[in-house]
Amino acid sequence: MSIATDNWQEVEAAARLVLGEPIVALIEKYRCEPHPESQLIAVLHKVQATFGYLGGSQIDAVAQLMQVPAAKVSGVASFYHFFRLKPRGKFIINVCLGTACYVKGADRVAQKIIEELGITWGETSKDGVFTLEAARCLGTCGLAPVVMIDSQIHGDVTPDQVPALLEKYLRKARELRA
Repeated sequence: MSIATDNWQEVEAAARLVLGEPIVALIEKYRCEPHPESQLIAVLHKVQATFGYLGGSQIDAVAQLMQVPAAKVSGVASFYHFFRLKPRGKFIINVCLGTACYVKGADRVAQKIIEELGITWGETSKDGVFTLEAARCLGTCGLAPVVMIDSQIHGDVTPDQVPALLEKYLRKARELRA
C-alpha cells in the first residue's frame, strides 16, 4: 500500500498513540491481507470494546491506519446501531416500554428517571454514572413495569421508588471509584 502524504510518519505516530498497540497490531495484520478495508467493522468493534465508544479521534486514527476515507469510517460507525459515538454511563438504565410495562405505568417511571437525572433518552448524566435507554420488551411482563440497570431487573417499579433505586447505583459508583 502506498502512502502519499508528506507527514505520514507524524500522522501514523499520532494514530498509534490514540488507538494503542493491540488495535494497531490488529490493523497491521489486516493490512497484510487482501482487501483490508473489508475488516473495518471488526476493527471498529475492537476500538469500541477498548474505549467504550467510537470517538472522533479514534475514527480518524482508524481511517489513517487502514487507509480508508474518514467519511467511510464515520459512515459505517453511524450506520450500525451497535456502534456508539458518545460515551455511555457506568450504569445503563433500560426502561421497558413494551405493552405490559407501558399499561402498568412505565411512562411515569421513565418520566421520574428523566426528572431525577436531568437527561432524556439516549443521554448520559453529567456525572457519567447513568445512560438512559428504552427497551421494547425485556421478557419479564409479569413484573411490569420493569427497569433494568445493567443486567439487574427491577420489577413492579413505581415512580416513588426511582430516587432510592438511583441512589443505590450512585453508591455503587462511588464505591467503584474508591
